[in-house]
Amino acid sequence: MEGRSGKKGRAARRPGAPAPKEEAAGPHATRDPGGPLTVVVAGASGDLALRKIYPALFALYGQGYLPAGFHAVGLARTEFTDASFRERLASSLACRWKPGASCGRLADEFLGRCSYCQGAYDAPETYRELARRLADREGGAADARRLFYLAVPSTVSPSIFRGLAAAGLSRPHGGWSRVVLEKPFGRDRESSDAMIRELDAVFRPDQVYRIDHYLGKEVVQNLMVLRFANLVFEPVWSRSHIAGVQITWKENIGVGNRGGYFDNYGIIRDVMQNHLLMILGLVAMEQPVRNEARLVSGELAKVFGCITPPAPGDAALGQYVRSPAGPGYCEEPGIAPGSITPTCAAVALRIQNRRWADVPFLVRAGKALDGCLTEVRVRFHDVPANIFCRDHKRLTSNEMVIRVQPDPAITLKIASKVPGLNLELAESELDLTYARAFNAAIPEAYECLLLDAIAGDQGLFVDADVLSAAWDVFTPLLHGIERLRPEPERYSFGGQWPEGVGLLARRHGIEWI
Repeated sequence: MEGRSGKKGRAARRPGAPAPKEEAAGPHATRDPGGPLTVVVAGASGDLALRKIYPALFALYGQGYLPAGFHAVGLARTEFTDASFRERLASSLACRWKPGASCGRLADEFLGRCSYCQGAYDAPETYRELARRLADREGGAADARRLFYLAVPSTVSPSIFRGLAAAGLSRPHGGWSRVVLEKPFGRDRESSDAMIRELDAVFRPDQVYRIDHYLGKEVVQNLMVLRFANLVFEPVWSRSHIAGVQITWKENIGVGNRGGYFDNYGIIRDVMQNHLLMILGLVAMEQPVRNEARLVSGELAKVFGCITPPAPGDAALGQYVRSPAGPGYCEEPGIAPGSITPTCAAVALRIQNRRWADVPFLVRAGKALDGCLTEVRVRFHDVPANIFCRDHKRLTSNEMVIRVQPDPAITLKIASKVPGLNLELAESELDLTYARAFNAAIPEAYECLLLDAIAGDQGLFVDADVLSAAWDVFTPLLHGIERLRPEPERYSFGGQWPEGVGLLARRHGIEWI
């Protein structure tokens, strides 16, 4: 059956949907009758694997999406036995798709399929041992499937590519071998291109899955459906009717134990160049001819190619300092003394094509702010010569709000008459809040993306052309910041956006909402 990007192989039931009755019987009923599947998680002792990857695998296992021959092998430098590694994983497993349910037996079954392989990433013997274990598990099956998930820094990835190739693990022998990569994919266009060359020497493009987990979020996936499956939006989705687009991402926590990583990359590389730019691309791209991964990627690369790369003057930078809510950035573990790495940034982007010329796209992201939010706001022009604007009273412009998190929702703000004998207008909302509209658990992004990688559907992954075009947007800005070393504006942990973020928007004729 058809998957999201038109490929066959996607099971009919999505993660989070209620399980059919027949799936409740037996210790592991499965909808995947294929050959043995081994998921190797490099970086298995790290935070990402513990919080996201293994819980997602458990959710897929519990809902019957993984085959009877499923096994997960953790690979990392940290010393663990199989037993101690399973004990570490156990606390992160929950039956998320069945709120309130006890899943002790199911968790024990899943943990029994998890093992651990300790070794250095640059040591050939690590991969020889891994190959031996995979061969033992697969028992010589001709249709064995292998998914290598690299939850490691991008600087480590090339050693793993070479190790897998030298051990004969990168090429399938009857089944398939695929590799999933986590961002960041380099530091700029040059380092990204070097990483692509390293990868191309080992894996074919159809084996490579660059993950951006925001593309797996339900509301983000719905952007294409909203635009291209509903006739009502296309006639107004352009500069003729849209005054500006705002994309906001903020967290109320600091960098925490990610300090060493974050200080080397900063907020623009961590969030803007990938998550938020991909969301912008889905808002701004043209409709592909068909819903296929190659064609969708082509349209994303095209619209990124139309963006004028911002200069340092098109950006505002900030860094949080100590307040009663939390420590300052330079007090966090792993941060270099006197670091000027921005923890907050806003950028004004312009898309130079017929649809979007002169429409400002404002993107902002920040940590240690006054809340958690990811949303897109599409602000429409005012109604010209509005007959209901008496005495120069201005009605609020129409606005579409696409809230990714928390509480996923899509709302359309409109003007409406207040019931009563007088003609009084007020703002109201047409509201699609997912929790109210759909009687189903919303799957976690990693569940969707892992399932797609197993199914061979690259529709929600970032290909090399899109990656290169995305780096072309931000590389000049990043190099300019590194050359000029501007001092970021300070803001209090748990406080509001720094003043420069608002000033940037006003320079482009917009106020942040």
